[in-house]
Amino acid sequence: MLDYSLAHWVAFLTTALLLNLSPGPDIAFILGHTIRNGTRAGFAAVFGIWSGACMHVLLAAFGLSAILAASAVAFSAVKWIGAIYLVWLGIQALRSSGEGGFIKEAGETAQCTRIYRQGVLVSLLNPKVAIFFLAFLPQFVVEGAGPVWLQLAVHGGMIIVVAAFIEPPLILAGGRLGDLVKRNRKIGLWLDRGLGAFFVALGVRLALTSR
Repeated sequence: MLDYSLAHWVAFLTTALLLNLSPGPDIAFILGHTIRNGTRAGFAAVFGIWSGACMHVLLAAFGLSAILAASAVAFSAVKWIGAIYLVWLGIQALRSSGEGGFIKEAGETAQCTRIYRQGVLVSLLNPKVAIFFLAFLPQFVVEGAGPVWLQLAVHGGMIIVVAAFIEPPLILAGGRLGDLVKRNRKIGLWLDRGLGAFFVALGVRLALTSR
């Protein structure tokens, strides 16, 4: 149904690769949980981030993100909720004793479930991501190639597919580093402090941004 040239896919996939390699709150969240809680926690984090990204793609494909872009009230509401949530995550890490990372759960399954939910919220409560998809994806819509909503959804989904080739190897590498952290509480403590400060800074930065 969709008809694109090879040059189109080369340009899009190159851009998607560069976007996924750019550091940001998503990568910090994933690696932070991987190093502090192991590879299973890392994959729970990445699945949460991807779930939130999928929601953003669907919102962009069906035009709902336009409401966020056009409404100052809606943008501010989501922005402040997201900023407060990031700062809260940062404070949790700053207060850590160096043993539990962002969260402390008795069961590994419960821990991963909570990390997954956090990942969804970290991605979903960032209005910049919604507006990014709304501004970025239409640039690759080709007239006559197929329904616009389908083109937006396919290209948005491909960004997540590219992430699936990049982020899992980072999780596996982070898991090895996590073994060192588990053997040295001081390293874990400073890692939590660093990640906590980073998330607080991201929250403040998000609070200060405008559309």
